[in-house]
Amino acid sequence: LEQNHTKDWILERYLNIAYFGDGAYGIQSAAKHFFNTNASKLNVLQSATLAGLVRNPEGYDPTDNPERALQRRNVVLQRMNDVGILNSKRVERLQSKPLKLDVQKFSNGCVFSAAPFFCDYVIQWLLKDDALGKNKKERRSLLNTGGLTIRTTLDLDYQRGADAAVRDRVYQRDNAIGALAMVEPGTGDVRALAQSRPMGADKAAGQTYLNYTVPKKYGDSGGFQPGSTFKAFVLAAAVEQGIPLNTQIAAPQTRTFQQNEFKVCNGQNFSNPADYPVSNSTGEGTFNLYTGTQKSVNTFYIELSQRVGLCKPFTLAKQMGIVGLKGKEGVDRWMVPSFALGVASVSPLEMAEAYATFAERGLHCSSRPVTSIEDMAGNTLKEYPTKCRQVMENSTADAVNDVLRGVIEPGGFASSWQLDSPAAGKTGTTQDGKSVWFVGYTPTMAAAAMIAGANQSGTPISLTGQTVGPTTIYSASGSGFAAPIWGTAMRNVMGELPNEDFVAPDASDVAGVPTTVPSVSGRSVQDATRQLEDAGFVVSYGGYVNSGYAEGLVAYSSPGGGAVVPSSSSITLYQSNGRPPKPPKTNNNNGGNNNGNGNGRGNGRGNGRGNNR
Repeated sequence: LEQNHTKDWILERYLNIAYFGDGAYGIQSAAKHFFNTNASKLNVLQSATLAGLVRNPEGYDPTDNPERALQRRNVVLQRMNDVGILNSKRVERLQSKPLKLDVQKFSNGCVFSAAPFFCDYVIQWLLKDDALGKNKKERRSLLNTGGLTIRTTLDLDYQRGADAAVRDRVYQRDNAIGALAMVEPGTGDVRALAQSRPMGADKAAGQTYLNYTVPKKYGDSGGFQPGSTFKAFVLAAAVEQGIPLNTQIAAPQTRTFQQNEFKVCNGQNFSNPADYPVSNSTGEGTFNLYTGTQKSVNTFYIELSQRVGLCKPFTLAKQMGIVGLKGKEGVDRWMVPSFALGVASVSPLEMAEAYATFAERGLHCSSRPVTSIEDMAGNTLKEYPTKCRQVMENSTADAVNDVLRGVIEPGGFASSWQLDSPAAGKTGTTQDGKSVWFVGYTPTMAAAAMIAGANQSGTPISLTGQTVGPTTIYSASGSGFAAPIWGTAMRNVMGELPNEDFVAPDASDVAGVPTTVPSVSGRSVQDATRQLEDAGFVVSYGGYVNSGYAEGLVAYSSPGGGAVVPSSSSITLYQSNGRPPKPPKTNNNNGGNNNGNGNGRGNGRGNGRGNNR
């Protein structure tokens, strides 16, 4: 360098990239951070302090080690005397003075980005990459001083559309946080991250450095409960297990479940024996998987969870990108009977990534904000390929997509935000009203919108009674408040999305596979139940009837043995009370005995069974 450039040229460039500690790179950043002044106005004491820091920025960091920083500054002052810049008396006087710091929380480079929280996500994501350095300090140094070109997945058109959608509905000073993440199915490319509170240190103005759109490891926010958006995982597990979409389940307004009747992994029962009361906000009735999802009926879905078990929905959610479920702690905390109602804490990015799996017909792709890094010479330092794997059958995702379309199409909770092309999605509202969600997707784009109640310190509060954006919330709902953010953002980018349709589900997923009901009359209830369940049916019990079988044995089933009905249909067992039906009355008319006896038997048995049902 010295053969081609002056020492001033070299020094200027060194000062512009050198690390001075406490996150300050470059002399101007350090001057503003430690002394709240510009580099051109640094006095001798300030200059000597900063000059001393570069030898060991962490060890001499004046915010953590003021005494060591002061000693190091005085060494620099003494050296200035040694080389004739300062005389001894002035050095002695200066060395007696304190550091006089005026530490400022300086803005990092992302503050001035067109996508501040996406920028921050990229940095935090790369800081976790061991290939960029053996520790976080080395990686940060490379990112800040390596002259790198980092190629990201950000689409500024999507980002502008997402920003406008969020900030029109949630204002930065509201006691609420609005957030949205957009992820491309089939690649996991993160196209936009938007939130209502801008990046900055002024909490009174609604600013924050917390990134509420991403998982905790990348943004420090603990996440928010997603409500009924988790029902989609139970729905997928039910389809995987062969439960037809037209399966009927009675769902009363309130119902108390026994928690230890829910299966976890390895066929074990959930350990807590306590009652679990569940209620609906959407009415009661008998629903199938289409209508139960469209109306988001809680008692329907908890009954479906009981039939499916907790292991498969939990495992699917984890495989689809819900990172908070991982590890033993995740299993212990979140594999619970209330899983379908969204008890875990998640970020919009996780939910967008998960639902993108449905859009791509069961192919899960991990979220990817960066595609490659180049060094200062333009050489590729590292590439980041897509990380995708099939986590469910194509047909399972097709069936889920067909059901979730009903949420957006006429009759669904979010039908007012139907797009010009096919779309599907699910609402979510927590029971305490602290957060509302809508996660929706087309075959080529998935997005998760959320509003969560939070004061300016970030403490969660209920949305009920809060004025959020232009509206006061009297009754929080995902369809009423989160769906408009999603719908606006998606409409803002519809011109850039191809108009594709979902693949229709297989007929057997809708109606079930035609299956013959085995004959179980005369068997014990336990044996009959096992045989019917092994054949893929759901068993219910209808009480005792007159029968020639011994008391307690199965008298008959409905539908009966030999009937052909869809798999996963409900078969009702009736037990014998040990009392045979009374013989039919006969008459003595010649030539009519056989007919009379035959008709009597048919009517007697038919009426007896019908009445007992």
